Amino acid sequence: MAAFFCLLAGLIVVVPSSVADTPANCTYDDIQGNWIFYETERSRSTNENCDKIGSVVYKTQLKLKFPNLVVDDLGNIGFWTIIYNQGFEVVINQRKYFAFSLFKQSGQNATNYCDQTFPGWSHDILVRNWACFMGKKVGLWPEKYISLSKSQVNGMYRTNKGFINEINNKQTLWTAKVYSHFEKLSHEELLSMRGGRKSKIIHLPKSSPISREIEKLTSNLPLVFDWRNVSGVNYISPIRNQGTCGSCYSFASMAMLEARLRIYTNNTNQVIFAPQDVVSCSEYSQGCEGGFPYLIAGKYAQDFGVIPENCYPYSGRDEKCSGKKCTRTYVSKYSYVGGFYGGCNEALMRYAIVHNGPVAVGFQVYPDFMQYSSGIYHHSGVLEKFNPFELTNHAVLVVGYGEENGVLFWIVKNSWGTGWGENGFFRIRRGNDECSIESLGMEAVPIP
Repeated sequence: MAAFFCLLAGLIVVVPSSVADTPANCTYDDIQGNWIFYETERSRSTNENCDKIGSVVYKTQLKLKFPNLVVDDLGNIGFWTIIYNQGFEVVINQRKYFAFSLFKQSGQNATNYCDQTFPGWSHDILVRNWACFMGKKVGLWPEKYISLSKSQVNGMYRTNKGFINEINNKQTLWTAKVYSHFEKLSHEELLSMRGGRKSKIIHLPKSSPISREIEKLTSNLPLVFDWRNVSGVNYISPIRNQGTCGSCYSFASMAMLEARLRIYTNNTNQVIFAPQDVVSCSEYSQGCEGGFPYLIAGKYAQDFGVIPENCYPYSGRDEKCSGKKCTRTYVSKYSYVGGFYGGCNEALMRYAIVHNGPVAVGFQVYPDFMQYSSGIYHHSGVLEKFNPFELTNHAVLVVGYGEENGVLFWIVKNSWGTGWGENGFFRIRRGNDECSIESLGMEAVPIP
């Protein structure tokens, strides 16, 4: 263990529960290869504190192969995936390992050490026998340097009617309009509303090719499908409003679990889950500064469970976790659509939606999307010249798909209230990975 820390000397940043506030930018090329995991004693506690690692008891050698195969030194075969650009998860020999990739930040600059991890969490596949671990890739690997997005933008949003008119004049598939309540918000609040600065993914994956096997698998799917109306029955929970907290990832995650529970129980279980529990209590996300559905609807829901809204009402603020004792709902399994990060595509999303339920996705938000009112959205290419803007990754829930006048589209549930878009929903062009919406789909199976 001493040798391990000597190797990391000067790089380890001891970070408490905010370790998820990471500017890590590690790709498959950075992560694949030979690793050694250094793991502590295993216990039955789910309250394992992995802010720093204790004495190493287990040492496991792994080979991570692209895109999702892992083999250990005993010959066991498992699977793995990177999680956005933040870290990675390995499942092998009946255990799960998850850690964020190591970085060191200085002001607006960050150094990524993609061959090392922060202290992470491990447990068996039944979510028992918890331990902490750290990972180190075998060999010497170069550091990566990135410049972080600019610091806080001051000032209030102001409506630019010329911008809206230009959008409507340039294309005919959708309509933009003025939202007067935006003028009550600052630029920073709007940035949080559309995902937050820390939700940004520097190198978004492209949707995977659709093979002949996938075409055959999806050939009998209905041409139109909408979980809001399946034989006259609505399985989608009500539209909510995240406010100015960057908690879209939590709302999208809770909305997916709510909808799938309704589907699995024939609408007899209509619980509304608490996004605030995630914002305040999850070590796998960044509170009001952003996060990702894979780590919330998936990993957090499996490891710790989600609780009802009435047990932890939404405040839309970063608050200390209350540790409330509430009935928890868990998930039995979770994955990216396609099985791994980058394995998603339009056909597999349709298959997952029809057979399993709505799918949580992330997509790139451009300035024109904020003004969407109705129709089938696609990025118009019109740029806002009046208000400052930063691209973000916004999490939402795809509840169905359709076609209008020959144009394919997704039906998507947002978390900006019923006064935005088509009563809180929007449609977006389908089949061309519009704004990367077909690249990052994930799903989970809640236990009724």
